[in-house]
Amino acid sequence: MTRDSIWYRHDAPSRRFLLTLHVQPNARKSEIVALHGDALKVKIAAPATDNRANAALIELLSETLGVHRSAMAIRRGVTARRKVVEIEGGPELVARLEALASD
Repeated sequence: MTRDSIWYRHDAPSRRFLLTLHVQPNARKSEIVALHGDALKVKIAAPATDNRANAALIELLSETLGVHRSAMAIRRGVTARRKVVEIEGGPELVARLEALASD
C-alpha cells in the first residue's frame, strides 16, 4: 500500500513526486537530518550564494535516492530555505523516501 506522507506527494499517473524540504546551507556536512514540521530537513555544506547550495541539494538527493540529477528540479523556493523539489520516478521511490524520514 502506498500512502502519501506530509512532506512528499506522489502523483502516480504522471510518475512525479513533490518533496517539501527545509534546507540549511553552510552546514559542516551535507546530510538528510529528519522531519522538520511538514518538511524534511536537509543540511547542505555549500553556501547559498551563486546557486551552490541548490546544486549541492540536487546532488545529495540524486546520490541518496539513486535518481539522475536531470530527473529533478526545484519548483518553488529557489532562493528560500523552504523548497519544493519535483522528482520523476515510479513507486519504487516510495520506500526510499520513507526511509529518509525514519533514519
